[in-house]
Amino acid sequence: MNEFFTWSFLGSFAGCTAATAIITQFIKNLNPIKRIPTQWISYFLSLILLYLATYFTVGLTGMEAAIIPFNAILIALSANGAFSAVARVGASGKKTKDTQHGS
Repeated sequence: MNEFFTWSFLGSFAGCTAATAIITQFIKNLNPIKRIPTQWISYFLSLILLYLATYFTVGLTGMEAAIIPFNAILIALSANGAFSAVARVGASGKKTKDTQHGS
């Protein structure tokens, strides 16, 4: 595998969700962006990624362009949910370790 991301992978649900989650976490604390809620950042990122991936793979038609905003909602929610789940697991593991050591 020579490439981590390809346009066709970014056009898939899994690929766009992964890229959205990674890029959101990377840029959400940048000065001009950190005032924007993370959910909106991930939505706009997924929207941009889907439009670009569609344009560069199958071509952007009117029908494709109309459905992308709805697909972007699903991807943004999935990306935010995946990060929240990982954060919760990490937090619960830390509490368990701290509780065990504190006893």
